[in-house]
Amino acid sequence: MARKPLISGNWKMNLNHFEAIQFVQKLSYLLSKDDYAAVDVSVHPPFTDIRSVQTVLDADELPINLGAQHCHWEEKGAYTGEIAPVFLAKLNVKYVIAGHSERRELFGETDDDVNRKVAAVLSNGMTPIMCVGETLEEREAGNTESKVLGQVRAGLKGRKADQVGSMVIAYEPIWAIGTGRNATAEDAQAVIAAIRGEVGQLFGADAAAGVRVQYGGSVKAGTIAELMKQPDIDGALVGGASLDPDEFARIVQYRNL
Repeated sequence: MARKPLISGNWKMNLNHFEAIQFVQKLSYLLSKDDYAAVDVSVHPPFTDIRSVQTVLDADELPINLGAQHCHWEEKGAYTGEIAPVFLAKLNVKYVIAGHSERRELFGETDDDVNRKVAAVLSNGMTPIMCVGETLEEREAGNTESKVLGQVRAGLKGRKADQVGSMVIAYEPIWAIGTGRNATAEDAQAVIAAIRGEVGQLFGADAAAGVRVQYGGSVKAGTIAELMKQPDIDGALVGGASLDPDEFARIVQYRNL
């Protein structure tokens, strides 16, 4: 089963809606039809930007997928400050990040929370990008695989094989995010191969072949090509480098680097 790469730009708490509009317009000038044919591209702006970005993407018929950084798992209710998945679906959001390390580390999201978000995103016709990853202490203790595969099992519990096969999992070692440090391509490949193997054990060969597994963690134009040469790496979840449209375009165009 062919897995088309997915390059996702997570803007985190950056870019107001004016800046977001300018970003997608410039990015669209930098990318070609060949780029879109080879790679799926998504951008994940802050919530206040999503409607503005959606309007530009729709009006200019740009083949860039709209994403969100987070959502709640309930459809509605007394959850001040939260966003229901159905709100995002109405804005033509395609991809929703679930369990980003910053949400887990800074805001206390648990594996159970991530599991419920994955289910809610899927039930609203969107695709979760479920994040997993280890801390530096866990890595140095030799616990990378047990931590990451435990998160995979917890996040996917209760899902069906066809759902998992259509999902995205992002391996983002916490120690590499925003630090300028990066796992080697070989290290990233080893963990991502283990993730795919775990999916195969739990949900079968078709799900393992279909699920796309991204790498995230200080990804830049200078590192993307080597990462994408690895057989099990299906794209990248890009943080800081996605705030510069020129740099992000070069990452999308890794085939030419």
